[in-house]
Amino acid sequence: MKVKHYAFFSQTGSEIAAIAEQTGEWPDKIITNKRPSGKRTISSLLAGKEITYLSNKPTVEEYLEVLGDEQCLITLHGWLRIIPPEIIEKYLSIFNGHPGLISSYPQLKGKDPQEKAYRTGLSVSGCVIHRVTAGVDEGPIVEEERVEIQNLSLSQVYEELHETSIRLWVKFFRMMSSAL
Repeated sequence: MKVKHYAFFSQTGSEIAAIAEQTGEWPDKIITNKRPSGKRTISSLLAGKEITYLSNKPTVEEYLEVLGDEQCLITLHGWLRIIPPEIIEKYLSIFNGHPGLISSYPQLKGKDPQEKAYRTGLSVSGCVIHRVTAGVDEGPIVEEERVEIQNLSLSQVYEELHETSIRLWVKFFRMMSSAL
């Protein structure tokens, strides 16, 4: 039996669409939090896809209502919210993509790792996929890729890490498919 896959995002969702295009599989459910008007819009690549909206700061009850009772694969793609411990304990397969090489540079944990890497003058950064634990960006890393950023502008750093994240997720999903 196929495990359901639920993908969360807080920004545009373009990463989810790019991953689906490359793997040929869309998540069973795409979830975002409502944003105030005037912020980024949802990517046109998600047009026609059903999207479930949570409140800006979802409660445990909201997560439980969306996720249901069965175990599922939960992936976070720029989900700018901390997952409550009760959810982490209940659902055992939650993975986060992080656009900062936190295995080498723990100072890139948390918000805006791309900008932190650029502003501190790092020559290398990268992306990781890690298991979600109660600590922010503390869980075991399951995939990572290093990227040279030394001669890139800030916008190029964002773009390069976005593309790197997509490659990592595609690798992750292919690995998960072959394991099942």
